[in-house]
Amino acid sequence: MSPEDESDVDPGQAADLEPAAPDDHDATGLDLARTIARSMAGAAKNAPRAKRRKPSDAAERARRKEGPRVSGAHPDERDPQLLDTTLGRLVADHGWTLDLKVHAVFARWADIVGAEVARHCQPTAFADGRLTVRTGSTAWATQLKLLAPTLVRRLNEEIGHGSVTVIDIEGPTAPSWKKGRISARDGRGPRDTYG
Repeated sequence: MSPEDESDVDPGQAADLEPAAPDDHDATGLDLARTIARSMAGAAKNAPRAKRRKPSDAAERARRKEGPRVSGAHPDERDPQLLDTTLGRLVADHGWTLDLKVHAVFARWADIVGAEVARHCQPTAFADGRLTVRTGSTAWATQLKLLAPTLVRRLNEEIGHGSVTVIDIEGPTAPSWKKGRISARDGRGPRDTYG
């Protein structure tokens, strides 16, 4: 191209006619992402499209017979459920109802038996209708044995009839005075009741 011809060309086209200068820009980051996106778009245009399969006649008849799976005006299992309803169904399905009631009794022990009794005894276990209660002294163990029928009735009101059949009462545990392999038989021990 002659210098005279260059004056007739507008500046935007002149940049296209000049040889490309070596690009010192690194093709990372945004430029690289654009390049990849363009190549993927071009590949997607040229890719063969998968044909959609028609449902078989039997499947189509079953769908028509069953009806469309849309939520109507009446509630069904696909509608959003309240958390209380969902958790209640989960507890019932797994058989956790009695366990949850028992643990609720453990948590509300002071309300059920009274503040004074709760200060001196705590429930420790529940299995097969037997509630185990540990007391702080032998005097409270004796007192709780006298209150056992009333406690069974009150607990069955809270948990459900027939849930608690027996209350096992454990007194305080005394330390073992047996040290070593040898001990005196029929020894009188430390002669203290620990309570």
